[in-house]
Amino acid sequence: MNENQHDRIKKLLQQAMPPTATDPEPGRDLWPEMLRKLDAEPAAVPWFDWALVGGLLGMVALFPASIPVLLYYL
Repeated sequence: MNENQHDRIKKLLQQAMPPTATDPEPGRDLWPEMLRKLDAEPAAVPWFDWALVGGLLGMVALFPASIPVLLYYL
């Protein structure tokens, strides 16, 4: 590849991929927000999770041979 083709490809790549922001730092300090999330009370368990647990227990009660399969996938 000669110099002319190299310059042309470089120019096309620069047009296709504009430069990123000059300052990649966030505009504010994110640590206080992280501390608030860590100190917040955990959310309650949704009803769908309880339905899945109930279905799993029902399946184990009806099909005890499935216990090794479930333990394998844990």
